Amino acid sequence: MPAVALERCPLFIGGEWIESKGPGTPVYNPSTGDVIAECPAGGAVEIGAAVEAAAAAFPAWRDTPAVDRARVFFRYRQLVEQHFDRICRCISREHGKTWAEARGSLFRGMENIEYACGIPSLLFGDTLENVARGVDCETLLQPLGVCAGITPFNFPAMVPLWMFPLALACGNAFVLKPSEKVPLTAVLLVELLQEEGLPKGVLNLVHGGRECVDALLAHPKVAAVSFVGSTPVARHIYENGTRQGKRVQANGGAKNYVIVMPDADMTKTVEALSTAAFGCAGERCMAGSTAIAVGAAADRLLPPLTQAARSLRIGRTDRPEPQPDMGPVITAQHRDRVESLVAAGEAEGARVVCDGRGVRVPEAPRGFYLGATIVDQVRDGMTLAREEVFGPVLNVMRVDGLEQAIDQANRSAFGNGASIFTTSGAAAREFKHRVKAGMVGINVGVPATMAMFPFTGWDESFFGDLHIQGREAVQFYTRQKVVTSRWFGGNIGDVWRK
Repeated sequence: MPAVALERCPLFIGGEWIESKGPGTPVYNPSTGDVIAECPAGGAVEIGAAVEAAAAAFPAWRDTPAVDRARVFFRYRQLVEQHFDRICRCISREHGKTWAEARGSLFRGMENIEYACGIPSLLFGDTLENVARGVDCETLLQPLGVCAGITPFNFPAMVPLWMFPLALACGNAFVLKPSEKVPLTAVLLVELLQEEGLPKGVLNLVHGGRECVDALLAHPKVAAVSFVGSTPVARHIYENGTRQGKRVQANGGAKNYVIVMPDADMTKTVEALSTAAFGCAGERCMAGSTAIAVGAAADRLLPPLTQAARSLRIGRTDRPEPQPDMGPVITAQHRDRVESLVAAGEAEGARVVCDGRGVRVPEAPRGFYLGATIVDQVRDGMTLAREEVFGPVLNVMRVDGLEQAIDQANRSAFGNGASIFTTSGAAAREFKHRVKAGMVGINVGVPATMAMFPFTGWDESFFGDLHIQGREAVQFYTRQKVVTSRWFGGNIGDVWRK
């Protein structure tokens, strides 16, 4: 088999593309197992250069009118749309998403660009005339300075677009560090924004692993850090970042529960649950990873759900046609980890009713494939019940009533998302009121929010105070200044005492 030509994976610092000369880490095409690029292993030197470039660019960018900053993102949104298919091909090739999944995730990312286009209105402050006799008061929202984004492998375009468009639109400079497993999409996103004439140093791109992350956390000129990834890393970033006096929003892992009531519309439930559990090969923090079947719901749910899982076509996603229903997972090591968790469930007494282990794609024998897997009779305390699997594996737990189901969901250390499928308004209301999760779905399998709403994980799923997306993100990327003024007369050219 001929060697695959490696793609460029440069850094972008101070408006210049920089080729790394040191050894890096392999970037795979998960569909074939081929190495398609080498991601540079940056560290303190590269981080220092990127942060200093951002700090130098910040004053002029901060003073650029918000309307002009918004216009940059109007143009950027149009450019992303023009290159939509090119970006989706990159996502599918380096991550393994199907074409439909890549398109859906990029649309969600574009919604965040569109939200950033409204920044002039989003930065409105408040005023109160005559708060005291002859005294007026107003609030101003001003940017922080240099912000950093550390993004995961599972959404190469969407998650970076959760961060840098709004941070930049608020007037900050930014350093983006994507996952070393999927750096190529980030290179493309930065390249397209730079085409719009963004001033040098306003947006910078660095690559690397933990050394790179720790250098960002330690640098005194980084004011804020946004992160999406696993809970252990989220906790590390939050604790170390806040210790250094930085603002941090750190989104961690999840164990999302889907309660299925006996009165649920089972056809629609199976369709939604199959997508929630097996979409994106289960590699998303909003995956419906555990179904809690209440009473007779289990016997109605499992046969059609197992049939739907077995009918999913597994295959290559790195070419337009034919497209499968589900692609590979990110690496061979990750596939092996997921399989080991399923084996642990079996050893602890759970029953595998649909087994995706050992799936083979003849035309891509070295790809990282794992089929849809359903594990029934999972009980509280089992490894599968505690740990985030992050693969196409659905646990099924059985309980007698809604109260038990909610209590079971609330035992989880995580708190990202939870859903219920029912035709009962009373059951839906009780669930919505009592379940401990930041994002709740009623007859919705994946209750992920749109750009104008915050992505509100709780407990071990989020560390921080202000969430990604929406008005909370505007608050995160700005600080409030309160100005109190008294007018002493004279003409309009006189100075205010503040």
